Parts: sequence; C-alpha cells; structure tokens
Amino acid sequence: MIYLGEIQKLQVGKLTDNGAYLFDSNIQTSNRVLLPKNQLPEGLKLHDMIEVFIYRDSEDRLIATTTHPLLTLGKVARLKVKELSNIGAFLDWGLSKDLLLPFKEQTFRPKVNDSVLVALYIDKSNRLCATMKVYNYLKTDSPYHKEERVHGMVYDVLATFGAFVAVDDQYSALIPNSELFRPIHAGEYVDARITKVQEDGKLNLSIREKAYAQMDQDAELILDALKKSPNGYLPYHDKSDPDEIRKVFQLSKNSFKRAIGRLLKEEKISLNDTGITIRNFK
Repeated sequence: MIYLGEIQKLQVGKLTDNGAYLFDSNIQTSNRVLLPKNQLPEGLKLHDMIEVFIYRDSEDRLIATTTHPLLTLGKVARLKVKELSNIGAFLDWGLSKDLLLPFKEQTFRPKVNDSVLVALYIDKSNRLCATMKVYNYLKTDSPYHKEERVHGMVYDVLATFGAFVAVDDQYSALIPNSELFRPIHAGEYVDARITKVQEDGKLNLSIREKAYAQMDQDAELILDALKKSPNGYLPYHDKSDPDEIRKVFQLSKNSFKRAIGRLLKEEKISLNDTGITIRNFK
C-alpha cells in the first residue's frame, strides 16, 4: 500500500522523463506514485528502494517527495501560519504546498506568523489537513509525577470540563474547572503544578500553589485590593457568596477564608458582618 501522509520506503518501478514511478512491493499493480524529476537522488536506479513522503500536489494528485515535512499523519507539531484565507489558515510544514488549517478545526483564530500546535489528519475528501483539536493525538506517557511543575499551551477550553493543555507540546493534561480561578483562553501558555496523574496517564493540573504556599499570595492579593479601595474597605466577608468571591478575587471561597484568617492573625485587617477593613489605612 501507498500511505497518504506518511513517510515510507517504496520501490522504483519505472524511470521516465517526468521522474520515477514508485510502487509498494508489487510493481505489477497500478498502485503507484510519481517522484518528480527534480526530487530524484543522483544515481537512483530501477528497483532501488527510496524513502519518501506522500501527499497531494496543487492539482490534488498523489505525489512523492524526498523532503521530510515537519508533521506526519497522526503526529503533533508546532507550525507557523503563513497566510489567512476565507477557508482557514495555511501553515508552513516544509513542503512546496502549504498545509490547510480549516476554520472548523481551529480552537482560536491565529494570525499570520503565529506558531500553532496542530495534528495532521485526512479529511472526508481524502486530503491532508491540520487540526488544532489535538486531544486524541497527545501522548499519555509523560515522565512527570504529582507535584512537579510543567509548562504547556492551552489548546482548548470547554465549559463542562476546563482548560485542555498540551504539556511540552506533546502530553495530555487538563486544568479542571475546580482549579480555574481566572479566565484562561486557548493559545495561552501556562506554568502549572501536577495535582494528579490519572490511571490512563493523562495529567491533572493546577495553576495555583499548594494551599499552604498559596495562602501568602492570596493574602497579599486581598491586602492590595483593600489598599486601592475607598477607605480601605471591601464589602466581602466569610459569608459572602462564593461566586461573587471568585468573580472579584479569582479565589475559591475556601482560599478566600484562609487568606482572611492569615490577615486577621497578623492583625492587618478587621472583619465584621458587612466586610473587611485594612488597619491603619492611610
């Protein structure tokens, strides 16, 4: 078989003025592909085996090339956006014909010269295309463990699950909704902490520190907000609505209460049923 989108070794079955016709292992079949003349290595002979990549040319014909592209079928790679059009974006993947990233396969709208993480697939018209929906193409055998720090790109955000992250551009990870205390967008890079390695190898992440380490940062955040508010007062307390706390401070209710407790212990604030006030406000 000759496989679209893959690098494979094929046999030279016929040499012509146009180039070499390559076959799989049976040169008696009609299953062949042209390696153009300008791609022929010096000294190539009939029946030689040659490693090529198979794609479609500008006229939608199967064609072989000795150039290895930056992306092959089922793999993930970061490619540069060369051009935008009314059907999607065209990506530079190292071949003469650019790779189409259709609108429906975009999780956000990239700009020219952006570097986007994509996978290669075959569409319904039997053409090679790119997709930013890389969930099913990412690996689940990362070398990382719980509590280690990782870096990755958010490639999609779904309200029912959270933010999907490609750690190191190759490993599957998720920041669950329970860990999202600020807006996160597809295309954003995050530094995160691994909270769990699931049985299937996928990673759960948090963009916050462990509770005891995060408490100081949360306390400073609240203190800064108080300093910027009129009279050093904010109408929030330990019985405030959790959604309101999340909206204003980007903190969970529990994190807010821990931070308030820290500030009370350090005698930096006063707390009553109507809100919190910074002490010695100037």
